[in-house]
Amino acid sequence: MKILIRFFLILLIACSAVGISTSCSDDNNCSMGGRDMINGSLFSIEPVDKKVINDTLDSLTVTALGTDSIIINNQKKVHTLSLPLRFTEEVTVLLFHYDYKRRPDYVDTVYVEHKNTPYFQSMECGYTMKQAIQHIRVGNGKVKGTVRMDSIKIINPNANINGTQNLKMFFRFRDRTVN
Repeated sequence: MKILIRFFLILLIACSAVGISTSCSDDNNCSMGGRDMINGSLFSIEPVDKKVINDTLDSLTVTALGTDSIIINNQKKVHTLSLPLRFTEEVTVLLFHYDYKRRPDYVDTVYVEHKNTPYFQSMECGYTMKQAIQHIRVGNGKVKGTVRMDSIKIINPNANINGTQNLKMFFRFRDRTVN
C-alpha cells in the first residue's frame, strides 16, 4: 500500500511540474518572425554586350521621406539591401544618398506603392501586416555624378522575412577597370 501511495505522489508531482512548465511557456513568440522587408540586389548593364552584371556601391545611406529615420547609415560595399515599407500608408518614399555628408543633394528617390493587408496572426500576437508592392519608380532629382539609379524591376511583390529577393535595382554602368 505504501508503494502505491508513493507512486501516486510521484505521479502527482511529475504531472504538476509538467503542467506548470507548459502552461507558463509562451508557445507563440511574436518577436521570432521579425518585420517583413523588401530585399533588393544591385546590378548594372554593360553597355557594349548588354550583359547584366552585379554592382556594388562604395557607400550608401537610405532615409525615409517625412521621417527622421535612417534605414541604412553610410554602409560600405553595398550589393544587397533590405528595406521596410510603411504600415500606416500605402506609399513609401525612400531617399538613396550616395555621398550623404559631403553632397546631401546627391540623391535618388524611390517611390514604392504597396498594398497593406492586416492579417490576424494569433490571440497573443494580434495583427500583423502583409505588404505587396503594386508599383515602383525612380526619380533622379539632382544626381549628376557617376552613380545613378536607372530602373527597378520587381521580381517578387510580397515583402518577406526570409530574404527572398523582391527587387533588381539597376544603376548606370560604371567601368571599374579604368583608374
